[in-house]
Amino acid sequence: MTKQSAQDTPTRSASGYDLTPPTDAEKAVLAAGLDAEERRVILAHGTERPFCGGLLEEKREGVFACRLCGLPLFHSAGKFESGTGWPSFHTPFDPDHLRYLRDDSHGMVRTEIRCRRCDGHLGHVFEDGPPPTGLRYCLNSVSLKFAEQPTGNR
Repeated sequence: MTKQSAQDTPTRSASGYDLTPPTDAEKAVLAAGLDAEERRVILAHGTERPFCGGLLEEKREGVFACRLCGLPLFHSAGKFESGTGWPSFHTPFDPDHLRYLRDDSHGMVRTEIRCRRCDGHLGHVFEDGPPPTGLRYCLNSVSLKFAEQPTGNR
């Protein structure tokens, strides 16, 4: 996981999504639709309490997107039960959709993940996940919105 600067940010992701950051005015409009807890977590880099998030038990097929800007972040196929109390994923929808930053708050060193487009705080990624990546993307439910996308029989 490497830290990327603004000049390294592509304008389109490998999966074809526009990664252009919203202007301050556009971000204010998007943020106006957030409740107090969503604002605390997404905009002020907070963390929701474990085992209370609305998407922890979500098991339908679909996509988890950024609550603020709607950029797809994770497929349900990459979701797994980590036992941590937060929705956990092993593989992102598109690696270009995430930013990784060093977080040395709270007396520990972690890797924070943010939405590449709007810079909203999502959670953290740890190197103790299952195959195929060995990563555990630990997300705040309030940072996500879920869209069901049935794919039929597997």
